[in-house]
Amino acid sequence: MNYWLMKTEPSTFSWDDLVRDKKAVWDGVRNFQARNNLKAMKKGDLTFIYHSMDDKAVIGIAEITREYFPDPKDKDWAAVEIKPMQKLKNTVNLAVIKLEKRLADMVLVKNSRLSVQPVRKEEFDLVIGMGEK
Repeated sequence: MNYWLMKTEPSTFSWDDLVRDKKAVWDGVRNFQARNNLKAMKKGDLTFIYHSMDDKAVIGIAEITREYFPDPKDKDWAAVEIKPMQKLKNTVNLAVIKLEKRLADMVLVKNSRLSVQPVRKEEFDLVIGMGEK
């Protein structure tokens, strides 16, 4: 299993929208590195849903339910389908993540602008623990 982080602007599509819809096609990604990350996702992988802009925080966990397929809006890009799994008890914001030394090498810390990024299992588990406190 692999772990990921997917960013979204809550004014465009939020965690609550994902819960309401019960699933979502994750499309509209227009960055080559993020596209390659979408293509690497496998059914059953887990991803953090991260609200960018004002929140700058991990909100919840979703599961990849459909692997890579061409973006319905532009076949040159990639999409996956996800479903919500669990909202974190407490959101984990970027400032708190940056303070945790064990997360210093996390892609979110080093390249916070990348919209779809890998997360190591240890990082994933640590962020979940931080969200459950």
